[in-house]
Amino acid sequence: MISQATKDTAIEAVKSASAVCKDVQFRLITSETVAKNDKSPVTIADFAVQAAIFHALHKIDPTIPFVGEEDATTLREDKELLAGVTRAAMAANADLSEDTICSAIDLGQHSGGTSGRFWCLDPIDGTKGFIRGDQYAIALALIEDGEVIFGVLGCPNLDGGLYATATKGEGAFAMQGDDQANQLSPIKVMETTDATAARFCESVESGHSAQDVSAQIASELGITREPYRIDSQCKYAAVARAEAEIYLRLPTRADYVERIWDHAAGKIIVEEAGGKVTDIHGKPLDFSLGRGLEDNQGVVATNGRLHDEVIAAIGVALR
Repeated sequence: MISQATKDTAIEAVKSASAVCKDVQFRLITSETVAKNDKSPVTIADFAVQAAIFHALHKIDPTIPFVGEEDATTLREDKELLAGVTRAAMAANADLSEDTICSAIDLGQHSGGTSGRFWCLDPIDGTKGFIRGDQYAIALALIEDGEVIFGVLGCPNLDGGLYATATKGEGAFAMQGDDQANQLSPIKVMETTDATAARFCESVESGHSAQDVSAQIASELGITREPYRIDSQCKYAAVARAEAEIYLRLPTRADYVERIWDHAAGKIIVEEAGGKVTDIHGKPLDFSLGRGLEDNQGVVATNGRLHDEVIAAIGVALR
């Protein structure tokens, strides 16, 4: 059971953090930043988002630990960076200070595992999309006994700002960023049963997924539509909102292990919207093994109706 107060706090924390990200993009990302592939703006946003969200959630229930990408070691050593993060984070929560920011960030060192509840956060999912001013996501999930039970996806640049959320067994919902009433509306996957009419989405960056194999899979399925290339867990939102039927994240090397924060929030939102999420072999994603999906290879999200057919096509392409 998740209290409504917890859900509301999580959604509001993600929305506030999205405003921080947009402000950082507006103030710090320039043509020079993009040309140099300078990650300092995303570094500031990463730290500020993790601090603001963990601080808000820790206040309502300090017994729940956190899994996060960042720790505050760098901030404690770089006072200029800490000052920049503090300015950004205080825009989301005026109670924050340099000390509380570092403490909140360091809450994210939990190892995950099979028992109990923990929060899992990817503060900026889609670094290159963020730097380009394109799509990125703030992805927050609550995991209990190794199973994702609640998730929030903030997609600040998608359709003027999209926020999707789902609770296990209760369906998936979304709201637009300009909706001051926070009106959540149900979302459902596409009902397509003919694979030839389907559309799949994949990463913009070819290094994130084997796009050549994706093309083979599309050919095997008879799909002729161009792929919907979009950064970050926004791809999960695309499937959940019936903008695409298939999301493929295919391994680019045999030893790569997906991180739980890259998929937890998106997974529950797609599944509660009526879809299905597994690895490329059709195995359920196992969030009980720590900070990585150690027992899985790649990720496939579909509208459910096409899932078995997609898994079969992947098997043919990877033979």
